[in-house]
Amino acid sequence: MKSLRRFLIIMALAVASSVAISWAVGVVSHRLRPLPRTTTSGTPTIGGPFSLEATDGKVVTDQTYRGKWLLIFFGYTFCPDVCPTALSNIGVALEKLGRDADRLQPLFVTVDPERDTRDVLADYLKSFDPRIVGLTGTKDQVDRVIHEYRIYVAQQKSETGGDDYLVSHSAYVYLMDPRGRFVNVIQGSEAGDEIAAWLRKEMSLSKHAEGELQ
Repeated sequence: MKSLRRFLIIMALAVASSVAISWAVGVVSHRLRPLPRTTTSGTPTIGGPFSLEATDGKVVTDQTYRGKWLLIFFGYTFCPDVCPTALSNIGVALEKLGRDADRLQPLFVTVDPERDTRDVLADYLKSFDPRIVGLTGTKDQVDRVIHEYRIYVAQQKSETGGDDYLVSHSAYVYLMDPRGRFVNVIQGSEAGDEIAAWLRKEMSLSKHAEGELQ
């Protein structure tokens, strides 16, 4: 059953970027059905090269944090509930991990670059753990990351028009190993202590990944 569940979820991630079948995928958005809590896959198709801009103006690529585990959440600053909940849970998880948190680099990648400028991201992230680095970029740059990580994103048109709109999006927290390889995902809605326990387990199981870099 575990193998079947892993297969089904990884297939869901693989097709989530297709708008034509996105509502059948079952990824988490603001009002979609919850997903299984975690999934694992040996596939190398999730993740890949990217180049984005951090809130301090520095260019961050997929190579920037090689040697560290990446904990990546995709969202946007105007998100009413899913994103602040996930970022708060990540902050709690980092605290629970203690020194082990030094092996991780948490990233918050916007899916709404038109509104989430560097300054907007920087101000927003002041409410969360300071170790979380915010990343934005041009629409093309962000679209590429969304494609590489198989993120489901759909802008919901507002009745009033303008910048008053919501964005439905996947609500997974992605874990990448120190070599940039996809390891696993967990829902951002999981409590911080559960995310911390999950991270300890995953990093322990994949400890060889760090050894290969030494």
